[in-house]
Amino acid sequence: MHFSNRLQLLQSNVFADMDRAKARALSAGRDIIDLSLGSADLPVADRILDRIRDSLADPSTHGYALFHSTQTFREAVANWYTRKYDIPVDPETEVLQLIGCQEGTAHLPLALLNPGDFALLQDPGYPSHFGGVYLAGGQVYTMPMLAENGFLPILEDIPEAVLTQARMMVLSYPHNPTTAIAPLSFFEKAVAFCQQHHLVLVHDFPYGDFVFEDAVAPSIFQADREKTVSIEFFTFSKSYNMGGFRIAYAIGNREIIQALRKVKAVIDFNQYQGILNGAITALNEPQEFVQHTVNTFRQRRDVFVGAMRDMGWNVPTPRATMYVWAKLPEPWTQDSVGFCTQLVEQTGVAASPGVGFGKSGEGYVRFALVRSPEMLTQAVERIAQFLQKSC
Repeated sequence: MHFSNRLQLLQSNVFADMDRAKARALSAGRDIIDLSLGSADLPVADRILDRIRDSLADPSTHGYALFHSTQTFREAVANWYTRKYDIPVDPETEVLQLIGCQEGTAHLPLALLNPGDFALLQDPGYPSHFGGVYLAGGQVYTMPMLAENGFLPILEDIPEAVLTQARMMVLSYPHNPTTAIAPLSFFEKAVAFCQQHHLVLVHDFPYGDFVFEDAVAPSIFQADREKTVSIEFFTFSKSYNMGGFRIAYAIGNREIIQALRKVKAVIDFNQYQGILNGAITALNEPQEFVQHTVNTFRQRRDVFVGAMRDMGWNVPTPRATMYVWAKLPEPWTQDSVGFCTQLVEQTGVAASPGVGFGKSGEGYVRFALVRSPEMLTQAVERIAQFLQKSC
């Protein structure tokens, strides 16, 4: 059999290697504390589940959900966004339902890129952003995200030769994996840059609610209020703990939304109507349970960061997301895969190696705070024992 050349760019990655390391640890009888995936362990709110449960008994929800079937959902999205950001949204032309943000960000390059066109991506960044570009036959230009720059890309460093072939820039703040927040002034600069160079500005925004203390996470449309060049992706996976329900949406420039809609029309029939009904309830209900989720992760952050510092690893305190992005100590400063592989095999604590998010992620490790404070404390105790043996 013969397979397409594009599969060569989708070969086994470090996360697959980590899956194998976890499997080996399980086979050896290790008790796994999995801090490698950003999949919340908290329950979905009862009101959302009740709405989905009621829908199951309604036969009218059992068929294909074409674009018109998503109208009520799109209206709820537009109203929610306008309430939160005081920016009007047209539900008919500026909103598109998605089967998860990853589906949207992976399919969008098919609508924007011709073979050989460049996409400007963050390094480190979310892996599916790269995969979608490769599937579209595009080229990737990575924008390094360095601590000394506040994990913001230096737009002036992008070569003119790349810009002449570039069609899109992807940003995501609050940022996975670094936890950085971009100020509105940076978004304004990015919008002007994309307007100047005729780029579509893609903002992946799953952690918009996941900010702590007085931190603020701007929406891209606060910098591009007329939606001239931008599209923004939102998910129910984080704020509403609905990762397995695969429900998300995009808001954006009507031409970009229409282009993505054309791609989706030959790939899927949208999400099940019952799940859409649950998502509508999530958007229309008071948002106290969202704040409860955020408060829960802030407490976990404080417990984990405090325990890590107590045992001698001075990790930073993130102002957003559900992660801790930590610089690796000796002797692991340039071997994040080795650190994570040996850590899980010897202790059962699973984390994500920084290099899995891009070349600039080497020397870092990402911990997802998706376990109870008690389990996080236990994880740190195991990490401390591991470091004592490896130093």
